[in-house]
Amino acid sequence: MRQATIARNYASALFQLGERESAVEAYGAGLKLVSLLLDETPGLRRFLDTPRIATEEKKRVLRTALQDRLPGHVLNFVLLTVDNRRQELLQEISGEYMALEDERMGRARVEVSVAREPDAGEMEQIQSQLSRILGREAIPRFQVKKELLGGIAFRSGDMIFDGSVRRRLERMRRQLLTTDLSTD
Repeated sequence: MRQATIARNYASALFQLGERESAVEAYGAGLKLVSLLLDETPGLRRFLDTPRIATEEKKRVLRTALQDRLPGHVLNFVLLTVDNRRQELLQEISGEYMALEDERMGRARVEVSVAREPDAGEMEQIQSQLSRILGREAIPRFQVKKELLGGIAFRSGDMIFDGSVRRRLERMRRQLLTTDLSTD
């Protein structure tokens, strides 16, 4: 089974438990904390990924470090991933869980590419327009790509929009190359 499918299945199982327990957001925050710890603590990642360290030792360390910081079911879930040797998927599981939570809450994460850093007013305006276009609350993540020259490009799920100056110039160039310039 592909890693993405496995991560989605794990996330879905925890999400369903979160719905039953009315704790979807708390479980999501717990998974996000685990993902952040793995990002910011490379030693923890290596510790969990090392096959020479016994599963029980990994679980003991995780229990000690996280028992006061995570909801009980989330801690048990993390320990289960260690039991099943799926701890390397915790960050992907967290991402899949966030996607399920966003869908439930009517949110859409949007990758927004701009040619220059937008100010606060521009970010708010872009977020508002994206929310209107997508029909749900847009949560934009901005990234500056100077090669766009100007304009904006965004991606949300399967939807891609490229309104950059670079794209427009490329389209004009193709039209000029295909236009028959011979006159009679």
